[in-house]
Amino acid sequence: MSVDLYAWAEELDSLHAHAWQRLVRGVHDRHAPARHPTLATVSPEGWPQARTVVLRAADRVNRTLQIHTNLYSPKIAHLTATPIAALHVWDSRQRLQIRLHADVEIGHGAAVASTWSAVPERSRVAYSRSQSPGQLMHTALAYEAQPDQAAFAVLRLHVRMMDLLHLGPNHRRAQFSRDLGWAGRWLAP
Repeated sequence: MSVDLYAWAEELDSLHAHAWQRLVRGVHDRHAPARHPTLATVSPEGWPQARTVVLRAADRVNRTLQIHTNLYSPKIAHLTATPIAALHVWDSRQRLQIRLHADVEIGHGAAVASTWSAVPERSRVAYSRSQSPGQLMHTALAYEAQPDQAAFAVLRLHVRMMDLLHLGPNHRRAQFSRDLGWAGRWLAP
């Protein structure tokens, strides 16, 4: 690949903009790497818990991301106890790692009714109360997935920090944080 393909990594502003562009693309393109990031929470026992999720919204202006989940999944207990998370995306084509730290707000019930109405029928089976995600079963398919709006939750991630590592011909790493007014700074890769 030509070095010119990575011109966006040469300046802090363009690197930051490019990372948000990749996140937004993940919302709209099911084949984009940011479509399925890894979300990490902390269990009440203090253990890190990482899982793949689906990115449903990305808003650069407000520095927020959105993920849908089952209200009865273990991650809700984790986030209720410790309402922070990390998100990780590896975009191999761009040779870009995106790591985020965020405060997490859990929305459910009437507060997310309009979001629920936009969830396709075929996707609603992921939100059921008949068995909680992670619940012990006697056989692999001993569950019923009955869509239930009461089991639907929206995680709104309020980004606090973004760490970007570009592994192009010249490795570059930058960090952007809310505490510094989103002004970027270069870090050793």
